Amino acid sequence: MSNLPSEPEFEQAVHEVTSTLEPFLAAHPEYRRALAVVQIPERVIQFRVVWERDDGSLAVNRGFRVQFNSALGPYKGGLRLHPTVNLSILKFLGFEQIFKNALTGLSMGGGKGGSDFDPKGKSDNEIRRFCHAFMAELSRHIGANTDVPAGDIGTGGREIGFMFGAYKKARNEFSGILTGKGADWGGSLIRPEATGYGLVYYVTEMLRDLDNTDWKGKRVLISGSGNVAQYAALKVIELGGVVLTLSDSNGALVATDEVTGFTPADIEAIAEIKLQRQPLTAFTSSAAGEKFKWHAGARPWTLVAKADVALPSATQNEISGDEAKALAKAGVRYVAEGSNMGCTQEAINVFEAAREQGEIWLGPGKAANSGGVAVSGLEMSQNSQRLKWTSAEVDAKLKEIMVNCYRKCYDTGRAYADGKLPSLVAGANIAGFQTVAKAMFDHGDIW
Repeated sequence: MSNLPSEPEFEQAVHEVTSTLEPFLAAHPEYRRALAVVQIPERVIQFRVVWERDDGSLAVNRGFRVQFNSALGPYKGGLRLHPTVNLSILKFLGFEQIFKNALTGLSMGGGKGGSDFDPKGKSDNEIRRFCHAFMAELSRHIGANTDVPAGDIGTGGREIGFMFGAYKKARNEFSGILTGKGADWGGSLIRPEATGYGLVYYVTEMLRDLDNTDWKGKRVLISGSGNVAQYAALKVIELGGVVLTLSDSNGALVATDEVTGFTPADIEAIAEIKLQRQPLTAFTSSAAGEKFKWHAGARPWTLVAKADVALPSATQNEISGDEAKALAKAGVRYVAEGSNMGCTQEAINVFEAAREQGEIWLGPGKAANSGGVAVSGLEMSQNSQRLKWTSAEVDAKLKEIMVNCYRKCYDTGRAYADGKLPSLVAGANIAGFQTVAKAMFDHGDIW
């Protein structure tokens, strides 16, 4: 029996990676030593965050930073503020982040952090006081060449601004120690759009290679209604696809008109609602919401009879094995994770079995949703040079990174996995792992 506590999310993430590495490890047995080392974080920091509520009472939360691997560059990964945050979830996210960052080709290690603080229902002043208390401790452990956190669930532009201000005040320096900053004080253009846009750029390559097609007329199921889902939806619509669903933690919204689906105006209205931290039901009660049907407590995957593409973009484990079978029955040919570990292992098994027959192709999150951290890396580059690139420049670099990432996954999957189609899951895991492990050998971290 292990003396370590159960960490189900982290254990699932490790299994998802290691289960695909065996063909590579059989050909390169020296890398088995790297696999044992890379599963253990270089450093885990846990601290208390004491802050004051508006009524003057004391509140306390747990703060975390998992500095997982710095073989390729400074630790890089978001800060999640959500009541479900615990060490298992952050270790899973940090472990995924190592290989995701490696696939971008940029100089970034892997890390993740956050707190079990819940921003929902808090005033701006309460959030500001929490962010300042959180950064008072975190500032001891980060730096532009050490660890550069970013936003994540619950950590948007407002929270990044408060944390940046707290760091600047505490350390008396203006430094690129966070990404996702405001455009006027060191942020990059295209950063809010990056994960959603990058997801669509990645699937564009899948569409071309599997069916020699594009987005025109494709029926697309998207979960979530945050930044990733919104900008993925807008890019799909721009490229000629039809977005049929969005969702939040309360249920799913399905377009009743399968020809038009969601329009850009609908997405903008939903974005405004989410900015006010309201549920999607606030949209269904509006005039525009009459074109949609609300399914309380449901996820989109079983609600549409016919679809082509599924983009889970909400949270981890949001497609189960049964839902994967429902997507296959609906005719879905392409699934790509806009969320981290969006599919359960059972769902991955369903999709990978279908891939071997040339029926469904799965793009894993560590590759398909790497656009966000890619533009974070580009923001770090701009900060280092004291430059600011145009939207067109950043978007072009993002597209190039996503195409190169896809090509690494495709070529490596072709080399190490059987089936009518290359396994992008195996390709992403092996390519990312090999890049990190080789650097660790070079540094003498493994011998």
